Parts: sequence; structure tokens; C-alpha cells
Amino acid sequence: MRTTAPRPRARRILAGAGAAAVLLAGTATGCSSGGSDGGGERGGHAAPRWNTAPASVAAVGDSITRGFDACSVLADCPEVSWATGNDPTVRSLAARLLGDAEVPARSWNYAVTGARMADLPGQLAGAAAHKPDLVTVMVGSNDACRPTASSMTPVAEFREGFEKALAGLRAASPTSQVYVSSVPDLQRLWEQGKDLPMVRQIWKLGICQSMLADPLSAATGATTRREQVRARVVEYNEVLREVCAKDELCRYDGGAVFQYPFAADQLSRWDWFHPGKDGQARLAELAHRQVTAAEPPR
Repeated sequence: MRTTAPRPRARRILAGAGAAAVLLAGTATGCSSGGSDGGGERGGHAAPRWNTAPASVAAVGDSITRGFDACSVLADCPEVSWATGNDPTVRSLAARLLGDAEVPARSWNYAVTGARMADLPGQLAGAAAHKPDLVTVMVGSNDACRPTASSMTPVAEFREGFEKALAGLRAASPTSQVYVSSVPDLQRLWEQGKDLPMVRQIWKLGICQSMLADPLSAATGATTRREQVRARVVEYNEVLREVCAKDELCRYDGGAVFQYPFAADQLSRWDWFHPGKDGQARLAELAHRQVTAAEPPR
């Protein structure tokens, strides 16, 4: 009997069976080869990959992102905005990502001084029209900074507003990445200015009274009020983290802004509450570090 002649055919049969087994195994486990780089972007079950070098930036939020009181009293100064400004001493996130020359054409600032979470859906709708690679979000301070602690935005309402805003962005610009800044620690800002007589007089004009009213009072009511405001900010940040985590193209800063030890020399010389130019630069630095990191903060 000759046993050598059938071997090529046998090898073909075995090779075909092996290939079929590999394909079946891949189907059973839901695996996909993705692309040649192994990233899996084309796989049906693979998460989108975070782009560390976005080519356009839109910003939404409140007075911090508008550079309020950073250049002159009671005025916006968007040129020093941490997100989209063009001031070389700040080196905004957009400037660091795009280069100074590209900032005017490829970045947009839709933040509004005084804005709260309820205003975010409208701002994101404007930003989405540009189909930006990256959208920065910094909002929540005005939800906590109210005339009284009892008038702060309820946490459930804050959550509903953020979910609605992100859903609207996804419907209008599905591939835009979102960088979400935590709400600053308002109690720390109070600590930086409360011992300065001039600052206390400025705060009487109505700045964040839920935190800054009676700044030197150690009475139980005043202490409890400040603690309530800080606790609400912590709750807002947890909402930002949780909602952002459900979106594959959203990255929360891990509490970086809330935890940052802002000092007096990084605050506005007009209100000692909003970031000055140096504070704006620190915000830009934090954001750039987070956006360009290969992995999100833990």
C-alpha cells in the first residue's frame, strides 16, 4: 500500500479544519482582530480609542472658562481662558494641543459667565455644530454658589442636566471626545481670602454667598453652611465621574481640579475667588496632562 500520495490532500484537509476551528473559536468568544495595529477599533465590541492629539477644541462651562475677573474687574477675559485662550503666559489647552497659530481657527468658547448645569445642553449644542475632536466641560461652581445653601441645585437635577447634555452632544457629534473637569473646592478658595479685610469687603458684593457670607464667622450656622456647600460640590463631582464613565469617549479628571491646592497668588486680584492668569495656566496644565495621557486618571 502506498501511504505517501494522499499526504498533500490530507494536509489541505487538516489546514482547512484548523482554520475553521480558529474562526469558530473567534465567533464563540466574540473576538475581533480589529486592525493591523491590534487596537480593535473596527471590532464590533471594541471601545473607541482615546485620541491624545485632538485637532480641534470647543469649550463649555461658566465664568472660569471665560476668564472672568482675570484681566479686569467684573469682565470676561477669554484670551486667558485655560481651555481656548491665546495668552502666551497661560498657554491654554488649545494652544498646547494645536499650536498658537491654530487656536483662532480651530477652537471655540461657548462658556457663559454665571452658567449652571441647566445651561450645559444649549452650550453643547452650539459646540457640537463644529464637530470638534475635543470638548472641555467645567461647570458646577454656580450650582453650589447660590445666595443660600438651601438654594443650591439638587444633586438629582444636576445629574439629569449632565445626562441630557451628553446625550445631546452624542446625537449631534458622536465622535467628539469630552474632557470633564471636576468642580473646584470652594471651601479652599474661602480659606485663601477670608483673613484679608479688603477681600471680605469685595465678597460682600454678592460673590458665592452660600460659601463666602460672614467669612470670619465661626458660629455653628456659618460652619455648617460651608460644610454643606463643600459636601454638595463633592456630590456634584461624583455625578460628573459616574455619568462620564458611561460614555466611552468621556474622560473625567479624577478630581484633579478639586484637589489642586490653589494659593492666593493664583486667584484674581479683583475678587480673590476666580482664577487669575496663573490659576488659569495651572488649569491648562492639568487638563493637558489628562487629555494627552494614554490612560485616564485612576
